[in-house]
Amino acid sequence: MDISRRSFVKTATAAGFVAGAPAILPAASKAKKYRTVLIGTGWWGMNILREAIRSGECEVVAMCDVDDNQIEGALAEVKELSGETPKRYRDFREILEKEQPEIAIVGTPDHWHPLITIAAVNSGAHVYVEKPIGHTIKEGRAMVNAARHNNRVVQVGTHRRVSPHNVAGMKFLKEGGAGKIGMVRAFVHYGGNAGTPTPDSEPPEGLDWDMWCGPAPLVPYNAKLHPKGFRQFLDYANGTLGDWGIHWMDQILWWTEEKFPKKVSSTGGRHIKRDNTTAPDCQVATFEFESFTATWEHRQFAANNAENHNIGCYFYGTKGTFHMGWRDGWNFYPTNKGQKVLHQEPQLNEPDSQNIRELFADFLQSIKTGSRPACDIEIAHRSTNMSLLGMLSLKLGRSVEWDGEKEIIVGDDEANKLLRREYRDPWKYPEA
Repeated sequence: MDISRRSFVKTATAAGFVAGAPAILPAASKAKKYRTVLIGTGWWGMNILREAIRSGECEVVAMCDVDDNQIEGALAEVKELSGETPKRYRDFREILEKEQPEIAIVGTPDHWHPLITIAAVNSGAHVYVEKPIGHTIKEGRAMVNAARHNNRVVQVGTHRRVSPHNVAGMKFLKEGGAGKIGMVRAFVHYGGNAGTPTPDSEPPEGLDWDMWCGPAPLVPYNAKLHPKGFRQFLDYANGTLGDWGIHWMDQILWWTEEKFPKKVSSTGGRHIKRDNTTAPDCQVATFEFESFTATWEHRQFAANNAENHNIGCYFYGTKGTFHMGWRDGWNFYPTNKGQKVLHQEPQLNEPDSQNIRELFADFLQSIKTGSRPACDIEIAHRSTNMSLLGMLSLKLGRSVEWDGEKEIIVGDDEANKLLRREYRDPWKYPEA
């Protein structure tokens, strides 16, 4: 049966917002507006900026992108939405120095998140940065330390932390609705085909490809890589586990009181894909915690038509199985067959079925109060680490023992070398 509206409203209100009510009220005309810049004007960066504009509390003073083909349309849209005419930049260092923003939104590909976020907080800005926070674990620690040293709010885009059905579902789990949970299975099963390689080509006119690659390896331009395809190339991201997986690793860590797994192992490969991406098309990872076992699995072929859900987390408890989903909300399947299945519908915003609106409101509130945001950089660092450890184990071909307090791999020098990587000159790897 559906959870009653009264019950849901009570739960959502406790979480700081009411279902069905506007998450952000229009700001008064004399209300303070934060000087805001967007760095990375592509698909997801613009999803975030639209909500910043909608809040009525942000003045978009400038935008930055190395690709003229992206920023042209983005600038036009901002003028249409807000009447503002932001300045345009190609170099994030210049926009931070000249504009001195109070808020910087970082919507670049993953490999750029650490350097830009650290530069932004060092310049005095509060930051909303997309997930995953970085490409390697030590980058994340440097980001956390920079945020704390500068006393800046850094919100990360794991927006499921504020999605109404996720908030209510976590309350259900934490109050023992599913009983004692001994295992969690996170997964993404989407279909696809083998594909064919895309040949390299000259970069499109208006794209600074050298700057796009930045601290990562400089490779020939390939249309499969940019725009939007970078997540399946391991020089710039960490595949499906690094992209989708962090959302579900974050749900696991939100539920448990444990901050990190003790042991991680992973297998996988490219068994179907024949295009020129480099990430595994299927992968299984196991995360051993003190009190439970978590697993991750994904595949980019054979869409999940055999189970009720193709994405999310199954929490296996003594009272039944709880599924935390996305567009299908959450469901609880009791062990006792005489009991009814419980269900709560999602409340998501378009485009792209997300809750950026609520997360950006939380970000602004944290700036005003000096409190830690719902998706604080430290929280996202731990969630990103789970994904990165799974990828690290896959690359090594063996399991690793993780000391989450010291953030080192126990007794494995080869593995510890993978906690960071060399940057391409002139970029310098951030030191914690």
